[in-house]
Amino acid sequence: METKENKLFKDKVAFITGGGTGIGLATALAFAKEGASVCVVGLSEKDIQEAVNCIKQEGTEAIAVKCDVQRAEDVKAALDQTIKTYGRLDYAFNNAGVEQAQIALADITEEEFDRQMNINLKGVFLGMKYQIPLILKSGGGAIVNTSSGAGVKGFKGQAAYTAVKHGVIGLTRSAALDYATDNIRINVVAPGMIDTPMMDRFTGGTEQGRKGAISQEPIGRMGTPEEIANAVIWLCSDASSFVTGHALVADGGQTV
Repeated sequence: METKENKLFKDKVAFITGGGTGIGLATALAFAKEGASVCVVGLSEKDIQEAVNCIKQEGTEAIAVKCDVQRAEDVKAALDQTIKTYGRLDYAFNNAGVEQAQIALADITEEEFDRQMNINLKGVFLGMKYQIPLILKSGGGAIVNTSSGAGVKGFKGQAAYTAVKHGVIGLTRSAALDYATDNIRINVVAPGMIDTPMMDRFTGGTEQGRKGAISQEPIGRMGTPEEIANAVIWLCSDASSFVTGHALVADGGQTV
């Protein structure tokens, strides 16, 4: 029987943005199952509190913190609350993001482009900017940022989203080199079509839309949030101790 003593992240603290639903929720639960205390960060107070309730059923500590990742003051306040509660930070998963509707580049508004930049890219930048000093104080740890299959190739009708998801990978690779000798590993997980509320919005929540998404996956199905959570856990664990600046694509073969 697994005990707290032999769990991967015993006495460690994880900070997860977009933690109330989908991939973020699955990853928060995965960290909790491995013994970590978790700060669940998101915009929906209902979602993040429900996530915390689920985590506590695992016998692990967790707090819910409302935060808009595109606002520096929100990010700093959320991290301050994490330190006030648990006294340290070891792992961060910068996962909060928004989808883009299928639309050709010339029809994308400036407002939509700015929204993609501010949430999907600036949100990752702000997260790392304020997480790294705290992880250094804890003696090191790991950060994982969420990109996408759209971070490694182009997709029709997704110019703004593709641009910022490429940006997440570039940002991560440079940050990884900045802190490679400081016992902080920084990597990317790049999911394909994952069965989440965001995917429901992207496909219109229809059976036809879902079939269209699945048709892009050589593996013949969407991925699950838990499958991406497993990748994040691996990237934060000692099993990946020689991995930094890497973009781990988990997309069922979509970008091969």
